[in-house]
Amino acid sequence: MKKRFYILLLFTCFFSVPTLWAQQKATPKAGEGISTFLLRHNRSPKKYYDDFVELNQKKLGKNKVLKMGVSYIIPPVKKSTASSTSVKATSENNTSSNNTNSDTALQSAKAAKIGVIKNEPLFGKALANVKVTSNRLAGACFYVVSGHGGPDPGAIGRVGRHELHEDEYAYDIALRLARNLMEEGAEVRIIIQDAKDGIRDDPYLSNSKRETCMGAPIPLNQVQRLQQRCSKINTLYQKDRKNYKYCRAIFIHVDSRSKGKQTDVFFYHTLQKPESKRLANNMKDMFEAKYDKHQPNRGFSGTVGGRNLYVLSHTTPASVFVELGNIQNTFDQRRLVMSSNRQALSKWLMEGFLKDYKAKK
Repeated sequence: MKKRFYILLLFTCFFSVPTLWAQQKATPKAGEGISTFLLRHNRSPKKYYDDFVELNQKKLGKNKVLKMGVSYIIPPVKKSTASSTSVKATSENNTSSNNTNSDTALQSAKAAKIGVIKNEPLFGKALANVKVTSNRLAGACFYVVSGHGGPDPGAIGRVGRHELHEDEYAYDIALRLARNLMEEGAEVRIIIQDAKDGIRDDPYLSNSKRETCMGAPIPLNQVQRLQQRCSKINTLYQKDRKNYKYCRAIFIHVDSRSKGKQTDVFFYHTLQKPESKRLANNMKDMFEAKYDKHQPNRGFSGTVGGRNLYVLSHTTPASVFVELGNIQNTFDQRRLVMSSNRQALSKWLMEGFLKDYKAKK
């Protein structure tokens, strides 16, 4: 009798597991929206957003805002998605069974497939779908990091009654750069994220403290904040290095100096990695060429320097630190508040990466 009881108990536990998994719950972190919450739990917002809203309709705040301390149901993984992924992987492995570097080849081929539409909700609804138009950066992976964020706005400039927060402008340019890189066939990891902002064309970007480090709250303590983003990059890199032949990180900032000091874009590299110095020089050379073309009588005074900044020395992949200008200076502010200028900056940064990637090859 006792034996039959244990067998029955075993079967009950076995068949209860899927039910419990289907009702997996979690509470949001500070600053998280639905898309970021889903991403943190390995659910694509594109596939699971509506399911999440349906499951948690009564618990959501106004405009579908997540409430702190509330436990939300995570949509169960769709079986069709898992099976189709398995079938696709099997098919790809069969076609490349004789290739000793099949994983790398598959990743590169996927990145290089011209015409593929990738979806990135962080870009905003209008720009979320990204069409791959080139394979020039196929086989490359980038970690794009905008400076500060969350409780730290960074440097603050002023134009009339408007405050210009460094983290908002650095983030907008970071998103534009990420999208440009994706169009060229690259894989991109956006480290600092705001689930609501997206790419914005407004001259004066609204300020918030929603930014997270890929879903995790950003600490106020400076060392902890920098350590957090470096650790995230290094963890991703340990896997990415096996699949991509070129991995680079970029840290995007806006400088703050005296109001009368106009500066061009300048670059820092770590003293420990030759690849970091080469990247910074290639970035600078690209900007110099662009200024010679578009403003031939102005010249370009941007510089390259070696510094052991925390994020440069604690990040495993080669990286570059970019200062986009002086947020206090009237002329440099035009570089930030005009969306066309922000787009140009992001495009030139992408072309700097392209120049460096070609040199590496």
